[in-house]
Amino acid sequence: MNVYSKFETELAVRPDDIDLYQHVHSTRYLDYVLAARFDQMERCYGMPMSAFAQLGLGWFMNSATIHFRRPLGLGDRMTVRTWIEAFTESGCRVVFEIEKLSTGKRVCDGHCDYTLVTLATGRATPLPADVRARYSI
Repeated sequence: MNVYSKFETELAVRPDDIDLYQHVHSTRYLDYVLAARFDQMERCYGMPMSAFAQLGLGWFMNSATIHFRRPLGLGDRMTVRTWIEAFTESGCRVVFEIEKLSTGKRVCDGHCDYTLVTLATGRATPLPADVRARYSI
């Protein structure tokens, strides 16, 4: 089994993330994972999302699983940790953990399955060997 690097991004809860119950709405946690991945793709892997677009490629999320542990609220800061768990012929599984910065306690964790697609057709395309190599750190 391959072991891939874990990367971290620090983010803050925004006022528009808060729902009627005065905590972060459940859908925002995927936004945090996406923001962290965009940051990490550029900063850690050296291949940002814009580089994929220039190649006519994009990532489609075909499934997501989130296990909620405790809420985040207004003013909270968090660490979003992600890593690639496995590759498929045309994609990968990205695992994530979000921790509240002030307590170090896990807020949620889960995984997202992504498929690489050709933007012109929206169809899955095999993961290029150089991309797999760059993201296999």
